[in-house]
Amino acid sequence: MFFWQFLQESSSKQTSTMKILRYLLVYRRFLLIVLTPLLLLPLPLIIKTKEAECAYTLFVVAIFWLTEALPLAVSALLPAFMFPLFGIMGSKQVASAYFKDFHLLLIGVICLATSIEKWNLHKRVALKMVMLVGVNPAWLMLGFMVSCAFLSMWLSNTSAAAMVMPIVEAVAQQIIRAEAEADELELSCSNGSINPALELDENIGEYDNPDWKEKEKQANGYNNSVGSTVSTVEKENEKGKEQQNLPPAEAERKSKKDKYSGIFKVMCLCVAYSATIGGLTTITGTSTNLIFTEHFNSRYPDCQCINFGSWFILSIPITVIILLLSWVWLQWLFLGFDFKNMFKCGKKKTAREEASSRVILQEYKKLGPISFPETVTLVLFILMTLLWFTRDPGFIPGWSSLFPKYKGYITDSTAALVIGLLFFIIPAKTLSRTSNGENTVFGYMPLITWKEFQSCMPWEIAILVGGGFALADGCEVSKLSEWVASKLTPLGSLPLWLIILISCLIVTSVTEVASNPATITIFLPILSPLAEAIHVNPLFILIPATLCTSFAFLLPVANPANAIVFSYGHLNIMDMVKAGLGINIIGVAVVMLAIMTWIVPIFDLYTYPSWAPNIPSTNGTGL
Repeated sequence: MFFWQFLQESSSKQTSTMKILRYLLVYRRFLLIVLTPLLLLPLPLIIKTKEAECAYTLFVVAIFWLTEALPLAVSALLPAFMFPLFGIMGSKQVASAYFKDFHLLLIGVICLATSIEKWNLHKRVALKMVMLVGVNPAWLMLGFMVSCAFLSMWLSNTSAAAMVMPIVEAVAQQIIRAEAEADELELSCSNGSINPALELDENIGEYDNPDWKEKEKQANGYNNSVGSTVSTVEKENEKGKEQQNLPPAEAERKSKKDKYSGIFKVMCLCVAYSATIGGLTTITGTSTNLIFTEHFNSRYPDCQCINFGSWFILSIPITVIILLLSWVWLQWLFLGFDFKNMFKCGKKKTAREEASSRVILQEYKKLGPISFPETVTLVLFILMTLLWFTRDPGFIPGWSSLFPKYKGYITDSTAALVIGLLFFIIPAKTLSRTSNGENTVFGYMPLITWKEFQSCMPWEIAILVGGGFALADGCEVSKLSEWVASKLTPLGSLPLWLIILISCLIVTSVTEVASNPATITIFLPILSPLAEAIHVNPLFILIPATLCTSFAFLLPVANPANAIVFSYGHLNIMDMVKAGLGINIIGVAVVMLAIMTWIVPIFDLYTYPSWAPNIPSTNGTGL
């Protein structure tokens, strides 16, 4: 009787403990929002200095950004009221940091992106590129990677992935059908007639089961705990053990399904990763590049070396090398790398290649002839690019030299805004003649409307970046950046390549669990004083750190492009981790190679520049 009573009491205690844990889990974000400022409060109360008060604000905002307890844009607004309350900066001074040249550049770029998406120019460009590359499986994959990377140079990584993925899905489905039909035809010739349609339905239907809906939730940030990852690994191990004990016929059927699954996986991953890699190429390609540019130009106004042209020259070799190595890695990991068949000329197309070619051609024909709005958008896109490249190329005088009285007034945002405004002015339709020879009058409608622009404008990123600029200004005014620089001076005794590698590995690790814009916004105010303290050209550390912040390849929740691809249901977490780890290593290695070789002469990195503050340092950096 006593034992039974003891069991009842212990079970009731366990139940109550579970309830408490469940409540804590449900309200974890609320508790984080409340407890973070309270636990950090002793910092400004005990150390009553402006540096400590600024550090308190920085820590609170950084924790909220990393954990996303509050929406990123909401957390970015905290400095707007905390700095005036601490007496660090006036309210008007803080407010001016929330809208800068970066935002004008972003507006011009989004005008272009809105028109490209509205008139389906992106689809025409992507399909045309794939048609030029060919339909050999490996080359087809490279074609999708190149087209997605190219789109990502000018549009957001998320938009590029969202645009290309439906085309990839259609092509992959046709490849599976063609391969299944070819396999069943071979079996029917050797073993008698069977029903290929039934087999095909089973193979393709596998990807439509309800389990994928759970994975979609994970892609959007739900159920992404460590436990779910562990259970995925366990399930895969169980499947491996089951497959070893299967009879030969069933094992062959399993291997076919794995082959079809591999095609889907490699196609999906090539889109996710190429969207991120392509964004490295241009300043406007990803928000991290834009944030770096604005931070650098604000902190070092006397340096005019970072512009669209100089960034493109330093980053295009990096993008090309990473893209090609990623293509080889993904191909080898999921499908094997057959050099003989890839480079064999004049060979007959397989069923897979015929299916791919047919689908791509059909999709392209659906677009019809190029329309007037597409033509105008393409012309404006080329014009914007030319204006960016020729504004101040460096080796020859650019068009900005036509305004010698206003040197430094014109930036890349000037060109972006001029072209962006034209999208609201140029009509989308031209006059056409009827059979009677009269002009048909259409209602005036510009290429894009304000509502369409608003739907594409990433306001969250705009406010997030503004919050980062406010934090950077606060660190300068409160002298926190000088204090950080003084404490980082001993790092000057380390070799320079090791300092760069450590900073790259840190930002690459953090960006896997935090958003890319939040990561770069946190680290730029830390790495800039570090470079100044050890008397090294700031670009030597800031450029590789900025590039590595985009290397969020491991998890579906690491960036939106990964989440979009994962939501299609052809991948599991371990597929992405396995492939992403290799590409992370490739990315960091290529960036390290670039910063120690061809980027050095572009900015004369081994010389400490006159535009950077000259902080006395007792430690020399070992090169």
